[in-house]
Amino acid sequence: MLSQGINCPVTSSAGRLFDGVASILGLRERVAFEGQAAMELEFIADADERGTYEFTMAAGVVDWEPMLRQLISDIDSGGRPAIISARFHNTLVEMIAAVAVKVGLDRVVLSGGCFQNRRLLEHEVGRLTSDGFKVYWHQRIPTNDGGISLGQIAAAAREHSKERRTSGVCA
Repeated sequence: MLSQGINCPVTSSAGRLFDGVASILGLRERVAFEGQAAMELEFIADADERGTYEFTMAAGVVDWEPMLRQLISDIDSGGRPAIISARFHNTLVEMIAAVAVKVGLDRVVLSGGCFQNRRLLEHEVGRLTSDGFKVYWHQRIPTNDGGISLGQIAAAAREHSKERRTSGVCA
């Protein structure tokens, strides 16, 4: 399937990564609602586990193949799903921090459905804050698709404001 590109859609969604890992761990093959597999993966994660998996990054692009190979190796050697899930989450935290460092700005905004995951959000905020970043995340507006309409309104209002300024129309 992979070599032929059959049933292998390209996505930038980390949610699909959560779905894949949950499936590899045997937690959930099919979901009844968006985020179900990711939630189950979050809920089983060992709260005390601090280990991570390896990953590489080139030109600001994260390659999670090394992480997945180690994760599968842990499964094959009888690793506990709770430990594997925690290491997966911890690795995502390190990946995001690595990208933030690579970008070189002092402010980071965490947004998207994956940040409904309390473990990921709290660990990421802590990690980035300890590295000196100013971190922003949703607190009043939903982090998932529910917040999209507000962004659309803001973008439309900005465009409308630009049009009014350039057309000479006064309010």
